[in-house]
Amino acid sequence: MSVPIANLPVAQRPRERLLALGPHVLTDTELLALLIGQGTRGQSALELAGHLLAEYGGLAELAAARPEELSSRVGIGPAKAAAVIAAFHLGTRSRTSEPVPRLTAPDDIARVAVPLFAGARVERLLVLICDTQNRLRHRAFVAEGAIDHVAVPVREILNTVLRHDGRAFAVVHNHPSGDPTPSPDDRRASTLLSQAAATVGLRYLDHVVIAGENWATAAPYP
Repeated sequence: MSVPIANLPVAQRPRERLLALGPHVLTDTELLALLIGQGTRGQSALELAGHLLAEYGGLAELAAARPEELSSRVGIGPAKAAAVIAAFHLGTRSRTSEPVPRLTAPDDIARVAVPLFAGARVERLLVLICDTQNRLRHRAFVAEGAIDHVAVPVREILNTVLRHDGRAFAVVHNHPSGDPTPSPDDRRASTLLSQAAATVGLRYLDHVVIAGENWATAAPYP
């Protein structure tokens, strides 16, 4: 039986997760479900979004759908089709004047990450997912902690990279204290991530600690 989004626990609802943690933590299905808004009888917006992505074969194929084709799908209609297509075109326009960043050095990582932590009062953990040439493909926040600590979920980080078809990745977290100096725990986490990445064939780029506009790298222990 389909479970409406409104009946899910608050922590599992896409809208609440986006507002609490940012859009980067949401899957493609969850983001599409937010655009669709409401499902149909017997099918939630999440299920409808999942079926659309599966039917078209992914976001790129869905983005190329014609309005009349998309609006003819059961549960979509003209209004939802227009919202989805408009969102894709806005995304395309926002990228046309902005080259894809390539993360080849720690300062490249910091340049991408610093704006994403503006105003953060608690520690958050960001994963920057890259292709084989270190070009940034996706940004994802995977954890949020107390004012002075955030856990490093190694398995979740690797799963996030693999889920987005990444080949390399960097991690970034912030120190709300204002001091970007990596702690011993930060360096131990880097060592664990480096070792774990190697076991699944991923390239670990770096672990950057941010405090405001300042940053430092947390190199793994040898």
